[in-house]
Amino acid sequence: MQTTQFMITPASGKRLIAKALINYAPVQSALESGTLVIIAGTTNGYLAEEILSSIGQLEDFSREKFFRGIVLPPSQPRTENGRLFDESGFPGDVVIVDGKWKKGLTIFDVADDLVEGDIIFKGANALDVHKKKAAIYIGHPQGGTILASLRAVIGRRVRLIIPVGLEKRVSTDLDEIAMKLNSPGAHGPRLMPVVGEVFTEIEAIFCLTGAKAEMVAAGGVAGAEGSVWLAVSGVKQEVAVAQKLIKSLSREPLFSLPENE
Repeated sequence: MQTTQFMITPASGKRLIAKALINYAPVQSALESGTLVIIAGTTNGYLAEEILSSIGQLEDFSREKFFRGIVLPPSQPRTENGRLFDESGFPGDVVIVDGKWKKGLTIFDVADDLVEGDIIFKGANALDVHKKKAAIYIGHPQGGTILASLRAVIGRRVRLIIPVGLEKRVSTDLDEIAMKLNSPGAHGPRLMPVVGEVFTEIEAIFCLTGAKAEMVAAGGVAGAEGSVWLAVSGVKQEVAVAQKLIKSLSREPLFSLPENE
């Protein structure tokens, strides 16, 4: 066995997760015959790029406005409460039926038609790494896209996959946080812990290389803010494949809004 450490930036992690998911057997099966719903979000934007590219339908897709809410620094003048002042360019979610992108649709259009074997991808805002559990910020008074999704997940066993970077890890129990944020008298977004298949950089590395990864350190500056250090363990060939893969993603640019936004 061999162990080597690698640093992964948040942007590289998003790309890594996306590349792993397009090679995931349930995703390949649903692409061939079924429905995939990629709910808009920054991490899911990378996934949409990879999946649409794999089926030759990337041309009309852009990650620039593929989100409903976004977290930016307080100095950023283009948003209010995590929303862009101008959201007129929102393209909808990415809905792929039997390998064909049905442009302009959202989860709300298709949730009631999804069946077992179909897949919903929904990002998250908080992650309990050890329990492999995630939670989602809720801003909409009717619960937003996650409640629309859960009708299909709980009602018809549609698979819910939660692509989420390790940068979103928290140390407190998610149920306890939700109780506090959702209580009468609290302010700001609510929080909903969700049972689904959490898919981080750790799962991505195992999926693509067979090596096991664990987070051993974090942080950085000058563009490395939010980065994680992963100790990757496996036989020599597995670690070598992981090294080549991570190196190939190391220059993934930071996510940015369009200049004219």
